[in-house]
Amino acid sequence: MVLAPRLDLRQSQSLVMTPQLQQAIKLLQLSNLELTAFVEAELERNPLLEREDTSEAAAPPVEAPRDAAEALTADLPASNDSPLDTDWADTDSLTPGRVTESDGTDLGMVEAGLSMTGGGSGSGSGGSFDDDLRGLEETLSETPTLRQHLMAQVGLTFAQSTDRMIAAALVESIDDAGYLPEPLETFAAQFGCDLARIESVLAQVQRFDPTGVGARSLAECLALQLAEKNRLDPAMQALLNNLPLLAHRDLAGLQRVCGVDAADIADMIGEIRALNPKPGLAFERSAADPVTPDILMQALPDGTWHLELNPETLPRVLVNNRYHTRVRRQSLNKADRDYISEQFQTANWLVKALHQRATTILRVASEIVRQQDGFFRHGITHLRPLILRDIAEGVSLHESTVSRVTTAKYIATPRGMLELKYFFTSAIQSADGSAAHSAEAVRYRIKALIDAEKPDEILSDDKIVEILRADGVDIARRTVAKYREAMRIPSSVQRRREKAFGI
Repeated sequence: MVLAPRLDLRQSQSLVMTPQLQQAIKLLQLSNLELTAFVEAELERNPLLEREDTSEAAAPPVEAPRDAAEALTADLPASNDSPLDTDWADTDSLTPGRVTESDGTDLGMVEAGLSMTGGGSGSGSGGSFDDDLRGLEETLSETPTLRQHLMAQVGLTFAQSTDRMIAAALVESIDDAGYLPEPLETFAAQFGCDLARIESVLAQVQRFDPTGVGARSLAECLALQLAEKNRLDPAMQALLNNLPLLAHRDLAGLQRVCGVDAADIADMIGEIRALNPKPGLAFERSAADPVTPDILMQALPDGTWHLELNPETLPRVLVNNRYHTRVRRQSLNKADRDYISEQFQTANWLVKALHQRATTILRVASEIVRQQDGFFRHGITHLRPLILRDIAEGVSLHESTVSRVTTAKYIATPRGMLELKYFFTSAIQSADGSAAHSAEAVRYRIKALIDAEKPDEILSDDKIVEILRADGVDIARRTVAKYREAMRIPSSVQRRREKAFGI
């Protein structure tokens, strides 16, 4: 064998993850808010990208590919707040497991690659940008904060400037829940006065509205509210001094320390529950960020489902071909030509990647609806166990792609707003060898059994296992206990004790 350097030619195939391919994969798992931020950044960076002018005539629809998911053109029904556990429609008039496709489905222009809805005149981003539509935060009335509310009372309560300064410092230290976490010794050292004066000012601050503000502990907060109602008697004070016993539901121990019978302790606990443990939160109002669905779902009279992508979550961008042609005609140096060519390629890639993302989301959502048809028609008890592989095989995609597509994506259904991840649950085997049961459906069944139990017939975990096995669910006692604890439902012993006291 001769050892010598030589040159060989070989052919081989390999998958190379280009930066554009990596970015396209990353786009799949972005939420609609993250995608909007990404597109906005690209619009600022790339001069060949522009927003689609929705005032112009819409381009003719492009025929959907054969493997594309079924799109919908109808709006979401007003019944999307229906409970998850009730039958939605008469099963005799419905065709199970079929998602229809509208003939006028618009999967978007090849250049834009974004408009996934039909050519209807539904609401959304199809209007002009000049529409005078105010955001949710602009329609909220301005309310004072907790500190502003307390500072207004400081000026009306304290006459001496030193007391006002101490009260203002106390108010500034109160947290959003209404509690004073700083020790009073800190304020005494800050103002160079004795501790008694700080306590005197705090006592007046604790009379402010809302009642219970300025407390240094939960027991003191509840005591201030009970004193306002003239209900802070020795027995109630003893209960407040032993709140750990109440947290552990040791009702017999509370009876001993309070010196009252079972009926009185039940009434006292009822009064405690009626109080506000965080009085300051009533003033910390902020506009909640609403969840915008990525997919809209509607049931048609013929018993089929229609799906469409929400136009409000679809960024509408185009490649400015006219500007690109005009710039190319000008005499440019090599660096400028390379820059324009690179930006043109990037813009085309982004438009195609957005179109592919929208199409993939719709395909995956349609397959989920097809496989979870029983849930949408009959409720959570008919939720099937589902894993990523089931959907991946149905749409001919990789499991990792399905996982990215279902991350932070929401669908508005006749049963409410649900995340796509909600439909993936583990399986619990059936006792009779038939189809497996969804873990989410079993949890709902356990909660329904406990909610319906009578005070004199408390169900133990073993009894719940017997009932579920009689219904065909092969489940172990430890699994029932795990699901019950996950739903924060106390044990049968604690529930029996609470219902015996009428709690």
